[in-house]
Amino acid sequence: MERLITITEDGSNTVLAQELNEHYHSVHGALQESRHIYIGAGLHHACIDPGELNILEVGLGTGLNVLLTLADPAIKGRKVNYTALEPYPLQVGLTAKLNYNTITGLEPYHEDFLNMHLMPFGIPQALREAFIFTKVKVKVEESQLPESTYHLVYFDAFSPNIQPELWSPEVFLAMYACLKPGGILVTYCAKGSVKRTLKSVGFRVENLPGPPGKSQMTRAVKELISPLGKTRF
Repeated sequence: MERLITITEDGSNTVLAQELNEHYHSVHGALQESRHIYIGAGLHHACIDPGELNILEVGLGTGLNVLLTLADPAIKGRKVNYTALEPYPLQVGLTAKLNYNTITGLEPYHEDFLNMHLMPFGIPQALREAFIFTKVKVKVEESQLPESTYHLVYFDAFSPNIQPELWSPEVFLAMYACLKPGGILVTYCAKGSVKRTLKSVGFRVENLPGPPGKSQMTRAVKELISPLGKTRF
């Protein structure tokens, strides 16, 4: 698959998947988008309660969400277990050229960012003392996720128009099952069909203001009973 580094409107890099004509982040600002959706509406919301925090990311991509999480003050004093699913990892030579090390506040984490992409798949390793990172080379629809484990899901897959199989009831039921009660899923996607699917598997859906260039985003909260399976997790 051909990948090309491009620059977004806020000066931060993203990657273009040329065969799909799909960017990994918003062209209006990769940094702004990730901070708004995954950190502001996700991490900060999940960090209300103290203690260990388990995060699942669907679509590691460039690793920007990991980097922003690692650098965020909200995780200080907490152990974080971060698992990222990525069936098509970017080449290390490409990720090393991304300009995230020029972003104010992220410079001290550049070595961690490089190490993240060099790490082997399937082996948990500490990026920092209390930040355990595991990347898994698997499609989300083929993954075997543990039930009632994660506090937070960053759902950052390619769009439903490009890969509709990633936004299916089966995938969202798996997301529902792997979250702890009260856990949340955040995504940039605000399509009506996606929100209806999230609701159908038991999520309570919240429509939130989106980042620059996008009017809305979605946050979904796990309820106790799934309408599909009537299963209590």
